Amino acid sequence: MENNPSSSRTDRKTIERNRRNQMKALYSQLQSLVPHQTSREVTSLPDQLDEAANYIKRLQTKLERMKEKKNNLMGIHEKSNASTNCGMMMGFKPPQIEIHEVGSALEVVLKTGLDFQFMFNETIRVLHEEGAEIVNASFTVVEDTVFHTIHSKVGDSALGYGAAGIYERLKKFVSDAN
Repeated sequence: MENNPSSSRTDRKTIERNRRNQMKALYSQLQSLVPHQTSREVTSLPDQLDEAANYIKRLQTKLERMKEKKNNLMGIHEKSNASTNCGMMMGFKPPQIEIHEVGSALEVVLKTGLDFQFMFNETIRVLHEEGAEIVNASFTVVEDTVFHTIHSKVGDSALGYGAAGIYERLKKFVSDAN
């Protein structure tokens, strides 16, 4: 069985055509995955590959930044868990409360560690139970301390205590949490 040179040449041409078609389909698939920044221009194959490589590099950089951000956020969370587990050891911040009364307005400033977030909800609950109307509430986080500020309007409560009653309940609540 001798190889026919024309048959061999035809086989090579067919193989090469199939390879080119496969490469064309793969380039087309790659282009469909890369967002285009240019306006429907016909770009050369090397430009398309360069664009795809740059896009992949941008994605890798973005991924690294997101991983770093996640690790930073997880570090805060882990620090919070560590302070909860350590009890009275380093990182534990007992809650503190300051109450300022000006006429019928009451400002409550609650300072807590990251592990005392429930205190804010309980403070709001006490204010509502005492008949205070919440006007504004906000918080700020500085390192491992959360500053909650609550502005409320106080009328005389049903018990007749008003701001003094609220002050006593909140002080007792915070001291019981310590």
